Amino acid sequence: MKATTRIVLADDHPIVLNGLRSLIAAESDLELVGEASSGAEALRMIREKSPDVAVLDITMPELNGIALSRRLLHELGSLKILILTLHEDRAYLRQAIEAGVRGYVLKRSAAEGLVQAIRAVVTGGLYVDPVIANRLFDSTPRQGSGSRSGRLPDLTDREGDVLRLVALGYTNKEIARQLDVGVKSVETYKSRGVEKLGLKTRAELVRYASAQGWLSDV
Repeated sequence: MKATTRIVLADDHPIVLNGLRSLIAAESDLELVGEASSGAEALRMIREKSPDVAVLDITMPELNGIALSRRLLHELGSLKILILTLHEDRAYLRQAIEAGVRGYVLKRSAAEGLVQAIRAVVTGGLYVDPVIANRLFDSTPRQGSGSRSGRLPDLTDREGDVLRLVALGYTNKEIARQLDVGVKSVETYKSRGVEKLGLKTRAELVRYASAQGWLSDV
């Protein structure tokens, strides 16, 4: 990880940008390298500056944050994108996760959560605003009674470990290295785990992991 994390901010509200600028300036390991007030301007800025993290609003002129995220991640695979938005609807979160976004923070939580979210995504984690994560609990699969430890009784420790790392965005190879097992074993644990939980997509797995608290300590 670099000593300083380089960041581009994109939001069409000057007051919001001012507040975000202040939050970043207060952290010695974060550096603001560019600002944009529209999606098209953000695209140009990010291409030019090649930041480590892009913090994007969803609702912006010319190109919205979700569409911009898809385009950027197609071009710049190593870029970490964090959505900062007013939208608390789960549908927006699902779209963001499916687009490859690594973090989702509500603007009303920015003062407490933005810096934490930036650091989480830089280190390979996935950050979902606790307000949204708590609401997702009622949409998780209802197989078994679950447990406060965030693991269903019939899910083995290894299956749980693998699914948590998948939800955090690690590849099968990275998980295999962390757990000191083969890639084929990782695929098997993952397949068995999602089948037990009744999950079909990565977005569903992330929602489940958020509700269970698996992502809270990244």
